[in-house]
Amino acid sequence: MNDWRGKRVTVMGLGRFGGGVGVTRWLVEVGACVRVTDLAPAEELRDSLDAIADLGVELRLGGHDAADFRDADAVVVSPAVSETSDFLAIARQAGVAITTEINLFVQRCPARCVGVTGSVGKSTTTAMVGHVLERTLTGRRVWVGGNLGRSLLADLPHIRADDLVVLELSSFQLLRTPAVGWSPHIAVLTNLAPNHLDWHGTFEAYVAAKRNIAAFQNSLRDFIVAPHDPAFARLFDATGKLRPRTWRFGLADGTPFARPADGTPQAVATREIRWPELRLHVPGLHNRLNAAAALAAAHLLGVEPLAAARALASFAGLPHRLELVAESAGVRYYNDSKATTPDATLTALDAIESPVLVILGGYDKKLDLRPVVRAAAERARFSACMGQTGAGLCDAIRAAGGQAEFFESLEAAVAACRRRARSGDAVLLSPACASWDMFLDYRARGEAFARAAGRLAT
Repeated sequence: MNDWRGKRVTVMGLGRFGGGVGVTRWLVEVGACVRVTDLAPAEELRDSLDAIADLGVELRLGGHDAADFRDADAVVVSPAVSETSDFLAIARQAGVAITTEINLFVQRCPARCVGVTGSVGKSTTTAMVGHVLERTLTGRRVWVGGNLGRSLLADLPHIRADDLVVLELSSFQLLRTPAVGWSPHIAVLTNLAPNHLDWHGTFEAYVAAKRNIAAFQNSLRDFIVAPHDPAFARLFDATGKLRPRTWRFGLADGTPFARPADGTPQAVATREIRWPELRLHVPGLHNRLNAAAALAAAHLLGVEPLAAARALASFAGLPHRLELVAESAGVRYYNDSKATTPDATLTALDAIESPVLVILGGYDKKLDLRPVVRAAAERARFSACMGQTGAGLCDAIRAAGGQAEFFESLEAAVAACRRRARSGDAVLLSPACASWDMFLDYRARGEAFARAAGRLAT
């Protein structure tokens, strides 16, 4: 649909992260008659409602009505809504067009796009790519958005063909991009591990959604940037071979590198790029891997290696990702609330070199937490467990020989860690679980941790 003037559009899911707000504002600007519907009540959506209060759109909150889907000209669905939704089925049966915020944007975006996805590290890698490009490609504007939290629909009138757009893309968003036959010009994949199985059902379905990032690429023009890892290649492509114009990234003794996946060993060696000059402010080998992916993408866009490495030296990291939020009596407090998967927490435990007390647990996404149990028992001096999965984690860590207790609140968990911590220790919030059982989102959880840690530092 190109002409939205007078069209009746239902926005399904206003949400709290900006996508629903962005698409609602854009639809009103292009002349649509918009109704916003969300299962959450108004009190849970206050910030988002305030952001659209001037638009005069119709609201249906605290539930959905079948008529909003049957009688609309189009439905714009939130990424978090399952394909099995009864209300989407009503829209399909009525012949109503269904689309998403990200699909509306990529269909209209005139610029070259870098898309970043993966199970862990995609937000940081997206931000790193944008950081490097903004500081090295003078004369070209760089726009960063997607799942990172900002809709770029409102910026469409200002985005030119010679600009660059960097998009973080979730599995939920990628599940629906085939509807518009789109893939980014450079597809960056950080890694693949089980995640969101409560939503996708199986790991295979989750991987299939991730594969869409490259499904519609032009093999003569576009690139894939993927880990230098045979296991990843087998997951991403059943043949175990990545397509031509793929570049693999990795670390060699801690030094980021990227090399083409095809060609003779001699030809590959001559084209390999390394960044030995890289100095990062953010901790951990995982961030050096994130940097390798970002540097590879920048290289494919013509950024000189030394300039790219120097640009990344000023990258300060993102909130809620191993963020140092307080220090008191020689104890450092790290907010890693974005660690909502076991792999993310294992990565954080590896990144912290000092003795660590870890806060674990939250909403149950039906992921295998046994690797976290083993790591906590072996690596952490103490594990403070909370939330829906907390009691089970506590019992399992104790059974594995670790020290653990269950707490009813995050504040109680922080206080318990502080009582046990010694100078030189780190207290790490890295839950391995989502936040929805106790908090609005991972941001609210991280902010609560920072407040509790900050009170101890004063």
